[in-house]
Amino acid sequence: MSQSQSHQDEQDRLFDQDLGPIQPFVFDEAVARVFTDMVSRSVPGYPEIIRLIGLWARRLARPGTRCYDLGSSLGAVTCSVLEQTAPEVSVIAVDNAPAMVEGLRRRLAGRADRNRVLDLEADLRRVEITDASLVVLNLTLQFIPPADRLDLLRRIRTGLLPGGALILVEKVRPEPGPVGELVSAIYDDYKRAQGYSELAIARKRQALERVLIPDDIAGHEQRLAAAGFGDITRWYQALGFVAWTAWRGPGDE
Repeated sequence: MSQSQSHQDEQDRLFDQDLGPIQPFVFDEAVARVFTDMVSRSVPGYPEIIRLIGLWARRLARPGTRCYDLGSSLGAVTCSVLEQTAPEVSVIAVDNAPAMVEGLRRRLAGRADRNRVLDLEADLRRVEITDASLVVLNLTLQFIPPADRLDLLRRIRTGLLPGGALILVEKVRPEPGPVGELVSAIYDDYKRAQGYSELAIARKRQALERVLIPDDIAGHEQRLAAAGFGDITRWYQALGFVAWTAWRGPGDE
């Protein structure tokens, strides 16, 4: 393992100690160092989701077009897309956190296909989307202010070529009632089984309040339709994490 890889692969112990008042969660250098472990232990099936996004890209990303990885973090989706698509597909990887962008650049360093990626440190709400056959929002929309989400989806839909698609992966708000409460409880059990302590689970939950603001499944699907997407397919769901593919149809203007 290279020094750059080990820098990004430390075990997540950020919330294991009570160090006083909890600050809102930010994607800083400390998070970047443990992010791979954090997301792999916190999102059921995360490695499989990344692999499946690559397989979707293999079918959807057309030579001579662009794939956008919006909220690219350390580049798991970007690398999965690179590995499954033709050399003529370019990838635009966007993240607004300097530590994440730097981690992405380290991850891409030395890859033969590095020249296919344009990495941008930018607010994805301000990035122009053009000539796109695929756009990916992997656990990203939940960190965008709710008032800005529909506009972002509309901009993505406008930037997609006919027949292009959006892949959206999100943590969703549980349904009200006993079943939703049971799913939430089992998700906490899942985190315990992944080695997280009660203190870490509680402190991270507090840190994410008002930073990660989830919608329910119906809200997501209604917003996708309102943004102008046609067919919407839900292809992954586990303990409050859901993935969709939403198309801009060939005849859509």
